Amino acid sequence: AAELNRTPEPAEAIRAAADTDAKIINMSFGALGPSSKEEEAVEYAASKGKLLIAAVGNDGRKAGDTIGYPAAYSYVVGVAASDKSGTVSKFSSSGGYVDFAAPGQDFPGWCDGDFRSYCDDVNGTSSAAAIASGAAALIWSAHPDWTVNQVTRALIDTAGRSWPKNKPSKYLGYGAVRPRVVLANSHYNPGPADVDPLAKENGGDLLAKSAASSTSSSSSSPSAPSSSASTPSQAPEKGSTGGTSAAGSSAESSNDNTTLWVVLGAVAAVVVIGGGGMAAARARRVR
Repeated sequence: AAELNRTPEPAEAIRAAADTDAKIINMSFGALGPSSKEEEAVEYAASKGKLLIAAVGNDGRKAGDTIGYPAAYSYVVGVAASDKSGTVSKFSSSGGYVDFAAPGQDFPGWCDGDFRSYCDDVNGTSSAAAIASGAAALIWSAHPDWTVNQVTRALIDTAGRSWPKNKPSKYLGYGAVRPRVVLANSHYNPGPADVDPLAKENGGDLLAKSAASSTSSSSSSPSAPSSSASTPSQAPEKGSTGGTSAAGSSAESSNDNTTLWVVLGAVAAVVVIGGGGMAAARARRVR
């Protein structure tokens, strides 16, 4: 019984989600530093063509605010929170790993784990990440033949912003997600299916590296099994620096998503993983 009730570790949950038919994995947890097992799980999921989306955290009011993991991993799309005017939420963490923004304030929800007390002020980047995941699912449902690269490119191309696309903001990334712009344009060109639009930020195209590794293995050692798209690339391992904590760690975001649940919808199923918190990482942008 104890084993049945055990909450899966993030790496386990990510791998399990990667082995489902879901195309999008939404992550609402985080930690101060990277974990080699978690990073390998992220690369495993990305190598299978999954779109990984994570909340960037709720520590925007804290001194030294930066972004934690998994949002700071390569191949993970980090989502910040914005208010109804499109301005970044004061609690939303900022830094070089913010890729998009979505509404993250004043949502209706339960105030407690017993579903007895109702609130209308649920705030947090977990809500924003969920909306971004839903936006991606809408696009993928309308274009089921698109790859993760094309869906990501569509989100980048059509995001709402007042700055150049090639100069993403450390607060709002490439801008606010706007799936309507893609859905309303029957002539939208999503670009090449096999080119990662975030390859520069990710340190290279994982699927391309996997394909190159597979070709190299096949030609150099015919008797050895070749790599496949379901095998993560062998990136340099980073040291683990601890576990996870509650996603709603700040006082004004105490009702942020901290549950683990799976939604297996029609075409673009979304797996939602929750239960950890956000803390410090590195910086990539200065805007």
